[in-house]
Amino acid sequence: MKTVLAVALVISPVAAFAQATKTAPTTATYIMKEELDKISATEQSQRTRDENAKVIDLGYENFAVGVVHRGSTRTAPTPAGGGGAAQTQPCGRTMATLPPDGTPGGITHEFQTEGYIIVSGGGTMFTDGYIVNGRHSDQSSPGGPNGPTCGGMAYDVKKVTVKVGDVVIVPPGVVHGWADIPDHVDYLSFRPSQGVMQAGWENPTIAK
Repeated sequence: MKTVLAVALVISPVAAFAQATKTAPTTATYIMKEELDKISATEQSQRTRDENAKVIDLGYENFAVGVVHRGSTRTAPTPAGGGGAAQTQPCGRTMATLPPDGTPGGITHEFQTEGYIIVSGGGTMFTDGYIVNGRHSDQSSPGGPNGPTCGGMAYDVKKVTVKVGDVVIVPPGVVHGWADIPDHVDYLSFRPSQGVMQAGWENPTIAK
């Protein structure tokens, strides 16, 4: 990755910890560019890869930082689901006949908010709308990335072309995916998580 990023997370201690059940942390966590680059390097040979680097315990919730790589959608078909664990249970809206003009590859995360910052490449994202006849995936790994997910054909989506430096924030339950990636896109992910991932988890690629 060519971009060095500094991210500040600002919270209100009074509001945030009033209902906390765990001890508030007293030290900061550093995730160095070299560590993110190391994870990214393992992803480049794969068409799609989404890995968290670390899951940080904030006391009232966990917070994960990760690296995502997606290859060109023009050289391989876009998957209809969200990937991850075997998808067996239905989710989204149920329809006997699919509406016209669907966008494949839509996903929603039941509990997980995601923030993205594009660091290399770019493409056209789609968000919003709804999924029809989707399939559910638990994605219950302690390192995430996202917990329970619904994947499938999306409708009434909004399409936006994003580039290096752009930021996207996707709340839980909001449809998102990639409609077109000319070459590749790499982005950092920031995920606040209340119980979706395991506090203290570290990517094996950078674990010391």
